Amino acid sequence: MSKENEQKGEAKDLTALFDKFARFGDRESDGTITLKNIDKWLKQADLLDKKGGVTHADTAITFSKIVKNKKRMDLKEFQQFIETLATDKKIEPREILDPLIATGEPKMAGVTTPITGGAVGRNLRRMTDTKLYTGAHKERFDEEGKGKGIGGREEVTDDSGYVRGFKKDEKKNEDEEKKKD
Repeated sequence: MSKENEQKGEAKDLTALFDKFARFGDRESDGTITLKNIDKWLKQADLLDKKGGVTHADTAITFSKIVKNKKRMDLKEFQQFIETLATDKKIEPREILDPLIATGEPKMAGVTTPITGGAVGRNLRRMTDTKLYTGAHKERFDEEGKGKGIGGREEVTDDSGYVRGFKKDEKKNEDEEKKKD
């Protein structure tokens, strides 16, 4: 593959990754990236730490140099950001770009996994598995474990009268209306 085709492929990869990292965890993203997401990307590529040589302060300073008072940058500004960061760190931009492209799509790190072992896991399962419910609680869920809502409750309140068992006397109400007329 020629060098020109290789660069076009990398530019395409960078554009796709930029878009994914720009939208990662950011509902308001319009194709622009925040400093927070740039830091996530650099950290995932093992560039953002003492070992990688780039710190949060470095990225914050470089970010503010490029976009001034804005909170987001587009792809063109991001490429300028990489070049400026590389110049400030006295390294080649390829040394930053290659790991960024190689890192791939955004990954969730440090996500809490459910407790399944030990006494806590057994108790948690017993409390959250609707198939194990007994008595009146069992009636509140269908076979799939989804709640039935108010229809699953044994007693549904009747709001037709003031006191339980009270029924309005229709004849009495008609007599009162006639007296008013």
